[in-house]
Amino acid sequence: MNTFRIALANLRFPATPEESVSLTEQAIADASSRRANLICFPECFIPGYRGPGKAVPPPDTKFLEGAWASIAQAAAKANVAVVLSTERIVADKLLATALVINRDGTIAGFQDKVQLDPSEDGVYSPGSGRTLFQSCDLKFGVVICHEGWRYPETVRWAVRKGAHIVFHPHFGEAEPGSYVPSTFGDPANSFHEKAALCRAAENTCYFATVNFASPGCPTTSAIVRPDGTLMGYQPYGVEGLLVNEIDIDQATGLLAGRYKQIEMGFS
Repeated sequence: MNTFRIALANLRFPATPEESVSLTEQAIADASSRRANLICFPECFIPGYRGPGKAVPPPDTKFLEGAWASIAQAAAKANVAVVLSTERIVADKLLATALVINRDGTIAGFQDKVQLDPSEDGVYSPGSGRTLFQSCDLKFGVVICHEGWRYPETVRWAVRKGAHIVFHPHFGEAEPGSYVPSTFGDPANSFHEKAALCRAAENTCYFATVNFASPGCPTTSAIVRPDGTLMGYQPYGVEGLLVNEIDIDQATGLLAGRYKQIEMGFS
């Protein structure tokens, strides 16, 4: 077995941007103590996702750059790679993004959110392009929230490029009157967790989805095996790290590799 140990940070929504940094640094240290090689955080954890009812201060490049530098130092100290869900300003536009930090604290690059949920059109701007990352023997992609739920092509792209796992930072909180699940993939719940199973099975890859911990949350953090079966999930609304060891050799990308491009023509 060629194993790699990952951690998903199922944390509460930060009360302030400063708390988002301290929670991140503590989670990295905790991941190291549990022998994780990499940790992934929920969508826009730094400084906080700009969702309805969230009083996140205006975008601040100076704060973001300082936060990234501090977290990179924490990653190097812990010897843990980080998929840090955050935001960045590019050409005066605010992008939801994931900053990937190597285990030595160097920056591997960004994966911006390309496919926005319609509700985000007035908040974030869409990015462009996709990137494949690597930590030791593990190759991985990142798809952010709506992308992974509604655009399976984003996952397939990464796997066809060689990804063994695709990380899926997302934001999901209970809405008034919404169903409150207690088990992963509950048939009475929305389609979202079932989609996570499909993203893994249809590509023969691991799929790791990570949400915030909140009361009544409709989805939780989970890891899905390449055959579409559930490896493990974090109890709903419970703060903590979901840590598990994956076998890289099982993520063959077989089904993604067999995909044949559809010819868009009409007779």
